[in-house]
Amino acid sequence: MLFRAHRYGQAVKFYEAEPIGAGRYSPPRVIKQEKTVIAGRPDQRHISTSMVERQNLTMRMSMRRFTRLTNAFSKKLENLEAAVALHFAHYNFVRMHKTLRCTPAMAAGVSDRLWSLEELVHRTSN
Repeated sequence: MLFRAHRYGQAVKFYEAEPIGAGRYSPPRVIKQEKTVIAGRPDQRHISTSMVERQNLTMRMSMRRFTRLTNAFSKKLENLEAAVALHFAHYNFVRMHKTLRCTPAMAAGVSDRLWSLEELVHRTSN
């Protein structure tokens, strides 16, 4: 696979003002989107927010502390940092992804095997 880090674009979405009242928890409507080339010559059709939005959804669904109206929040920044690091370590090294048929770490060549939860705990313990 060709590494394309030199092609980078940014998509910025602009939303309508948040409604007040009954519909306030539904997402606001996108009224405009601007695409900007940051580096290289990326295809304008592929500049989007879909990958980061999918990652944010996965993170929110996996860690309840990022869900609105929850009391499962971190009182200390260090606890939040540890929870996020543990989530991403599990996501990248332990969890088998259906579309990849392996872990992201294996797909990237960072690891040659699936880690166990025990190994993840052992490697994160100080």
